[in-house]
Amino acid sequence: MRTDTNSTAAGSAALAAGSRNLGRGVWRLADPTISLASLASMLLGACAAAAAGPLNRGWLALTVIGILALETAKNASGEIFDYDSGTDLRVAPEDRSPFSGGKRVLVDGVLTRRQTVTVAAVGYALGIGAGLVIGWLREPAVLWIGLIGVAAAYSYHGPPLRLSYRGLGELAVALCYGPLICAGTYLVQRGEVPAEVWWLSIPLGLLIAAFLWLNEVPDAAADRASGKRTLVVRAGRRRAAAGFAVLGLAAFGTLAALPALGLPLAVLAGGVAAVPYAVAAGILHRHWRRTARLVPAQALALASFVVYALATGSALLLVG
Repeated sequence: MRTDTNSTAAGSAALAAGSRNLGRGVWRLADPTISLASLASMLLGACAAAAAGPLNRGWLALTVIGILALETAKNASGEIFDYDSGTDLRVAPEDRSPFSGGKRVLVDGVLTRRQTVTVAAVGYALGIGAGLVIGWLREPAVLWIGLIGVAAAYSYHGPPLRLSYRGLGELAVALCYGPLICAGTYLVQRGEVPAEVWWLSIPLGLLIAAFLWLNEVPDAAADRASGKRTLVVRAGRRRAAAGFAVLGLAAFGTLAALPALGLPLAVLAGGVAAVPYAVAAGILHRHWRRTARLVPAQALALASFVVYALATGSALLLVG
């Protein structure tokens, strides 16, 4: 009797531990910090739509759920492909940071391969399902944006395109997290996307791509050894520091041109994001060799695109 009781208790403890690990793994894959990129783009699109008319909160909520599900699915499938290529295994301990080095659910043994595949499958199913419902009941044109988004999410790491391995990941991120998500969010609300919304999303896309660029600097050695030819690997860490500055100039230069493209002068409030970006660029310029010194720069680069979305979106609401 006592043996059976002990076995039952041990089984319950193992089940509880497994549930905790699963929850921790899904949380890592959802990665709320990195998901701020998609949330910032949805926020900007929603603010632009709200400036043009009332928002439908139900459809906005479904949009958020669908995109965050795809974000989690992308991270999960990416974990599998980066683990299989050896990229995540080759990241040296001194090059790990809260913003780079992968989600490490497989490397750290938080999730099994089967669990990670399941999270990816469920995430893609939820994201695609949300898109189909929106396309069927609300706005059919969303299906084209959704199709591109799903393809880009999987193909960022996955075969046959393997965009991040071919030096195309940065471009894919700029397009998806800038114009695609922002315009898609607007489209669900208003049924069309004026040219001004596309222009408004370009600086955001560049800032989010710059955040990725900076996060690729600590991963450069592991990526190079695994055949992952990101633009940072191709340029080298020293020149990547200059490239980060160029991306910032492109983003804020585009912002400065927005009033000439038909947007209100108030959107220039987004220029406040140049402050954290400039500080991040300075840190990267001085400390591109040492990952530990780059963590504050990574946080500031993240802050720059969040601040851009908040400031620009708020400005649109005030003048709308």
